[in-house]
Amino acid sequence: MATRINLFPNASLLSSCRRPHRPLIVTSAAVSQQTLSPSITTVPTTISLKSARRADQNPPASLPTWRDIQGGDNWDHLIQPLHPLLRQEIIRYAELVMACYKAFDLDPSSKRYLNCKHGKSTMLGEVGMASAGYKITKYIYATPDITIPTQPSTCCSRWIGYVAVSTDEQTSRLGRRDILVSFRGTVTNTEWIANFMSSLTPARLDPHNPRPDVKVESGFLSLYTSDDSTRRFTSGSCREQLLSEISRIVSKYKNEKELGITLAGHSMGSSLALLLGYDIAELGLNRTASGNEIPITVYSYGGPRVGNSGFKARCEELGVKVLRVANVNDPVTKMPGVFFNEKLELPWISSCSCYAHVGVELALDFFKMKNPACVHDLDEYIGWLKCAQKKTVKKNEGVDILSKIRDFFISQRFDDSWAAPWQDGGRHRGELVQSPRAKA
Repeated sequence: MATRINLFPNASLLSSCRRPHRPLIVTSAAVSQQTLSPSITTVPTTISLKSARRADQNPPASLPTWRDIQGGDNWDHLIQPLHPLLRQEIIRYAELVMACYKAFDLDPSSKRYLNCKHGKSTMLGEVGMASAGYKITKYIYATPDITIPTQPSTCCSRWIGYVAVSTDEQTSRLGRRDILVSFRGTVTNTEWIANFMSSLTPARLDPHNPRPDVKVESGFLSLYTSDDSTRRFTSGSCREQLLSEISRIVSKYKNEKELGITLAGHSMGSSLALLLGYDIAELGLNRTASGNEIPITVYSYGGPRVGNSGFKARCEELGVKVLRVANVNDPVTKMPGVFFNEKLELPWISSCSCYAHVGVELALDFFKMKNPACVHDLDEYIGWLKCAQKKTVKKNEGVDILSKIRDFFISQRFDDSWAAPWQDGGRHRGELVQSPRAKA
């Protein structure tokens, strides 16, 4: 009989401290599939990730708990070198997101057009993930509040992802009951337009405390909160569907000793994942009747900025852990807020008006001259992480035009009336789209 290996043997341990964290940037020549022999090192602001073989030369350390892997201590000591267990989890959740692309029906002649091709009980098996260890409990639909006159039914809901719960066997392996929400990225035209609606607007997701300083991108918020009552598959907005289902699952497993919430998404989907994580924590839906707090972790792949500095600060205050996996050559991860972001320090521009990334960044570095679009492709992200020996593709040593423009802009002094249109223009650049081949 095969021996079951518990992935996180010290599952009950928790480092509950919530300390502010800085993004950690990691570029790498390789990520190796070696045996699990972690090393504990001091992580500088910018570090170079070497092959995991280097970890074998360092003194052995105790294996991290599942709470460590889920960001309980902001992934301290797990980024350099990239711990094999963390790499394994990053890949696993990325593949669960990729399942959304594979199952999404884009055939206009199909009865399931803009919906999932398969039923909940068979979907993971149909996309080659029968052994993933999750049971899908609900499909999630989102409605871009946008109408394109030349295209009928553009303001209708479409399948955006799913909610799933780990099986008993997977729960034993993980050390916790995992509540998973997986989101795909931008595919349809109206979703593209929603991505360009990049003005900041107050989130106001808590009716008892609207927090006007907490602002998010209006297009993502619209996709998250808009409703289409005419569709047979949906009942309420994306937000209402998610909060209702997560509340139900938390109540069902309230007596479980270890419970966690994992939200994963690519591109636009990572924005929805982060909005959901903030929403759950702000409303206190991750607190059990006994007062225990269920950890919330967001795995973001090629994700854009979602909100302003107030949104970032509130997510950190609430303890929402975010691991942003980003290719340094991926333009989507630099948007919105190409010019107006967390790096801009001007006395005449409020930080509340600038976008800011949330969480810890694991920065990959890959590029293909023959296929530039690969820089944002989730399949390429996964392939890079899986590769045992892959050479680093050096970043372009030429002039960085965007940086030059931004430096010039910072060096000038203009009044607010001149700055406003540039601010909007800087925010509207970019397109969040997954390569069509990934959906095959």
